[in-house]
Amino acid sequence: MKLNDILIEAVNKGASDIHLKVGLPPVLRINKKLYPLGYMGKLKEEVIMNFLDQVVITRTKRSELIKNGEVDLSYSISGVSRFRVNVYKQRGTYAFAFRVLKTYIPTLDELMLPEKLKEISLASRGLVLVTGPTGSGKSTTLAAMIEHRNMNKNNVIVTIEDPIEYVFRDKKSYIVQREIGSDTLNFSSALRAALREDPDVIMVGEMRDTETIETALRAAETGHLVFSTLHTNDAKETLTRIIDVFPLESQNHIKLLLSTTLYAVISQRLIPRKDGNGVVPAVEILMNAGAIKEAIVDDEKFEEIYDFMEKGSEQYGMQTFDQSILELYNRGLISYEDALAYSSNPSDLELKMKGISSTDDFGTGFFG
Repeated sequence: MKLNDILIEAVNKGASDIHLKVGLPPVLRINKKLYPLGYMGKLKEEVIMNFLDQVVITRTKRSELIKNGEVDLSYSISGVSRFRVNVYKQRGTYAFAFRVLKTYIPTLDELMLPEKLKEISLASRGLVLVTGPTGSGKSTTLAAMIEHRNMNKNNVIVTIEDPIEYVFRDKKSYIVQREIGSDTLNFSSALRAALREDPDVIMVGEMRDTETIETALRAAETGHLVFSTLHTNDAKETLTRIIDVFPLESQNHIKLLLSTTLYAVISQRLIPRKDGNGVVPAVEILMNAGAIKEAIVDDEKFEEIYDFMEKGSEQYGMQTFDQSILELYNRGLISYEDALAYSSNPSDLELKMKGISSTDDFGTGFFG
């Protein structure tokens, strides 16, 4: 059994993910359902070890795998596709999770993302975070935003990724892509180095540790536009996560730094389409404007962030998940049941879907 044969079969069948482990045949995920390729037979340990030699080719990645029991990397088949790969140990043997990466970078319009993201993509400076759980499309949204800037701005753009997912072609911008493990040691050191590479824009694939977060904030503070991702569920949780990674004695300083450097937080959830044709994104947008800036540093006002976002929709282009979900429902794109299932506040959303609003929905002048 050959690795490339499995991956080519998966791509031809429209799989998004491929799972390989000892004792089972290859398993594909197609439209969120799992399908074993039983006709290929069960994978033996010697076959998995051959795959390991084929995929984990650098000493750095091999050492990381041995030390940590897992490693992220990329793999390519010319003329077929690129793959994001996670190799990990389970029950004493190695296993693989391959994610099929699209070679074409979709536009923001094709992804059905809000027009506001085009404006955010072209910002002059600040920190822009794209957040959501695993599988919510963060990397694709981020790539579409970078590509929108690439097509419209004459910039130097440096990306730091683990691994590189989308390959950018230089258009109006000059783009440098660095992969952890093969081009650079880690996110924090690559980010520090990027500041000496004359960037206008820096894209950090993920803010994984305190040092990377702090360096990203410093980069935004010095006039760069910094894009990154976090595995958080919404805008408010994103702010809390950033603040809480720092020691208690540093948090007031970080809040102040965040209030001056943050530009926007974009959170998304993928909801099944009512017509069964794929998924559609519900998008929450927080802009660091109006009362939001003050709420970041004021613990009492922090609890009112969702209210501020709701009431800042017209003036600043902000929106909560429930506002986004309500729009998708009103457009007939998602079902009543899914709208409530993916909502942040189902009972409140249900009232709005029935045309009943509380008096608070009409605003109290927070944004003028």
